[in-house]
Amino acid sequence: MKTVGVIGGSGLYEIEGLSNVESIAIDTPWGSPSDDLITGNLGDAKMVFLPRHGRGHKIMPSEINYRANIYAMKKLGVQWIVSVSAVGSMKEHIAPGQVVIPSQFYDHTKTRASTFFGDGIVAHVSMADPVCESLSEDLFNASIKSGANVHKGGTYLCMQGPQFSSRAESNIYRGWGVDIIGMTNATEAKLAREAEICYGSISLVTDYDCWHDDHDDVTVEDLIQTLNSNVELARDIIKSAVPAIKETRVCPCCNALQNAIITPKEVITKEARERLNILIKRYI
Repeated sequence: MKTVGVIGGSGLYEIEGLSNVESIAIDTPWGSPSDDLITGNLGDAKMVFLPRHGRGHKIMPSEINYRANIYAMKKLGVQWIVSVSAVGSMKEHIAPGQVVIPSQFYDHTKTRASTFFGDGIVAHVSMADPVCESLSEDLFNASIKSGANVHKGGTYLCMQGPQFSSRAESNIYRGWGVDIIGMTNATEAKLAREAEICYGSISLVTDYDCWHDDHDDVTVEDLIQTLNSNVELARDIIKSAVPAIKETRVCPCCNALQNAIITPKEVITKEARERLNILIKRYI
């Protein structure tokens, strides 16, 4: 049975047709994830849902235990992760209410742990193409089928947060040529790649950040209003995309660690082996 994880708001697992729903608490070598994970069956797929900010939105982007979140997904057998998140638009033609399926990330965060490795073992995975092309294609096609005004590709700039951009920052980012801005996806994508999980993003555009002279600056009120109106759309996209995901993975994501671990097997510490067992056991 293919296993698909969804990281996003807590309302996303209220999908029509989801059966055998169960809440599971998971511990990891990095502590607890953002919340209990919700599992269920959708057709021929097992689904695993996790609200990245916890139920009630209690965890800031810079406080999220990203390693625990992705490790918990891996522990439950997740092979594909669909991220659903709010973003600001940095381009005129990408309007609030629309959807972007990004193909690239620029990581502009500062103090986050974004790798499982270290402390006795070193690995360098490729992030040249940070999202799974196959999964992103499925999400794009499902977005069209669900009636979304969707943009395929583009660069997501991941900022530290929790503050929104200053006007100077927003215009500098636009000068870099990025398409959208958010606070979470690049960190998730890096860890998903190390965990050999396919990663794709449904980015819901809520605002024009603060660069657009003809639009108000982004506010929490606007963000929540647009997100709430798009929850049903996100559920429709997920429900349409999951059946299209092929059970056999042939993408590079599933072998990302094959030539990435640089530490010789004989010098990897026992502690590192135990901590990373479900990630590295194929290779050591």
